[in-house]
Amino acid sequence: MKTNAIMKNIWLCIMLITALACQKDPYKDVESNEKSIEAFTLGDGLVQIGPAEINRSAGTVMVKVLMQGNTDLSKVRPSIQSSYKASISPASGETINFSGNGNKTKYTVTAESGETREWTVELVPFTESILGTYAVTDLVVYGGTGPEYGGAAVLKMTDKPWIWPAADGPAAELDNQLVFTFGGVTAEGNTFGNISNNAGADGKYANFLFTGTPQTDVNSFYRTIPKGEGKWSRNYVNNTITFTFADGKTATGKFIGAGTIDLGNNAKKTVASQSFEFTLNGNDDWGNIYSDLDKFVKKPRRFWIDVRKN
Repeated sequence: MKTNAIMKNIWLCIMLITALACQKDPYKDVESNEKSIEAFTLGDGLVQIGPAEINRSAGTVMVKVLMQGNTDLSKVRPSIQSSYKASISPASGETINFSGNGNKTKYTVTAESGETREWTVELVPFTESILGTYAVTDLVVYGGTGPEYGGAAVLKMTDKPWIWPAADGPAAELDNQLVFTFGGVTAEGNTFGNISNNAGADGKYANFLFTGTPQTDVNSFYRTIPKGEGKWSRNYVNNTITFTFADGKTATGKFIGAGTIDLGNNAKKTVASQSFEFTLNGNDDWGNIYSDLDKFVKKPRRFWIDVRKN
């Protein structure tokens, strides 16, 4: 009886497999109507910033291309991925002149079914705005416990010279020159390069040593741009810039333009030209509220290195 049951189960499995094998593929002989551009990558010799921005509903593709020196848009050989079983004209790898008509050209994608759709591809010139030389004009801190109780303030470091070293306090940084040069673009579309922080005529960098009581080294808060040579990387998705020091340490902030920042509780910070802004992570100290120790050492909140492009 047991053998018969086993044989019965085997025959059932065979019959099931045979039935499934005989079923007609519902997608057989069905032609695809897909006619999209799925990916668009610039050819050799051009630097693309990030992936192409593809708008399926509008039928447009926008590609950011770094413009530097003699960048030539008249002989572009892009690599294009179209929908499954679709064809594209002009073909992927074909040389196209993008230098006229607003850096735009038309592509036609033909689906397997024969249906067509026209796409507009535009190359958008991109210039890395951070490149160049900047003069450091101010070092500003927003800090303090209990801003809702008036315990926080926006203060220039140089307005409190007595709490910093006399020889090389924050004022030593105000003749510095920051020079940004271009290195390249990562696969993710992040620009990067070198930064030179030149010490200026006095040959000094600021030593962020709080000389009050207790004396405290706060270089870990305020040395956010390397002395001498370092690296920078800019992420346009997160709107951040990261500085990398010779020892591998990093500091990440934002590069912002002119304007007024509302910090709440009647506190504001005005940027006259440009500034590197960093968020700091101090700890509330209610026992020292309203003091310089609290604002600069215990609970610094944000730090700006104000600059002006030469």
